Amino acid sequence: MMYFWLILGLVTLVFAGDFLVRGAVGIAKKFQISTLVIGMTVISFGTSAPELLVCIDAAMGGHPEIAIGNVVGSNIANIALVLGISVLILPIVVDRNSKRIDWPMMMFATLLFLLFSLDGEIQRYEGIILFTILAIFTYLLIRNSRKATKKSNEENVAENAEISQVKDKPLLSIFFLAIGLVGLYFGAEWLVYGATEIAMSFGMEERVIGVTVVAFGTSVPELITSAVAAYKGETDISIGNLIGSNIFNIMAVVGLTSIVTPIAVSEKSIQVDYWWMIGIALALFPMLIFGKKVGRFKGLLLLSSYVTYISILVMSIQ
Repeated sequence: MMYFWLILGLVTLVFAGDFLVRGAVGIAKKFQISTLVIGMTVISFGTSAPELLVCIDAAMGGHPEIAIGNVVGSNIANIALVLGISVLILPIVVDRNSKRIDWPMMMFATLLFLLFSLDGEIQRYEGIILFTILAIFTYLLIRNSRKATKKSNEENVAENAEISQVKDKPLLSIFFLAIGLVGLYFGAEWLVYGATEIAMSFGMEERVIGVTVVAFGTSVPELITSAVAAYKGETDISIGNLIGSNIFNIMAVVGLTSIVTPIAVSEKSIQVDYWWMIGIALALFPMLIFGKKVGRFKGLLLLSSYVTYISILVMSIQ
């Protein structure tokens, strides 16, 4: 039964995340909220909502290593796995903002995450600091974006297929939003329960379950979306979106979770998983700087690093 709950939780999170995004985007369009704000708030929240619900549920349920492992593992998977597979399918052009704004902010968030974790617990005031920084960062991006021309805004609307495909049906959007929220709640409950039971039955550390099974499960929406978009040749799924997801995972997911309840951080997570997260983030920078695209060779390097990381974890279990 523990495998049943694990798989049911994963599937529920995937579908619930999609319903949440569609419903929230539909409501945002009804109130004529700009595509920039929709993308940065509604869609970012929708794709990171599985991580948020899983983290809160795990932390409050007495499983902090699953909560931390979920965030760290998801950030590793977003860059090494999701981006790696996406550029293997189709190379992605590097936007200037990804080099000048997104990546530095991601590194700042990652290092601040490490700093707050060194004492073995992320306190409520540290969560408030993380979330406040995210709010300020988002506000500055929105303010600066208003300087863009009307023409560029129209082009962004045309290129953003995820937003343009949502039909203007308010009642249907509210229905999708409700299904998404309910699905995320139960999906997180089932996923954490199944993962915890499996860890106990095999004598595995909850940390390992968190950075592998749970992290992969909550990253499935990003993986499927990016892979399908790359296969179709759509360029709206950019490196900046994945980097932004990592920023959101730390600043919002960890921030809000630690505000609800302080999160204990194991020494092994800091000594092993955190440094993999930091190392892969650092390795991405020269890939962004050298060349106009992140091509297939770079994608192979990223994917290889993820396979290496998972292999080391599996060998440590054995």
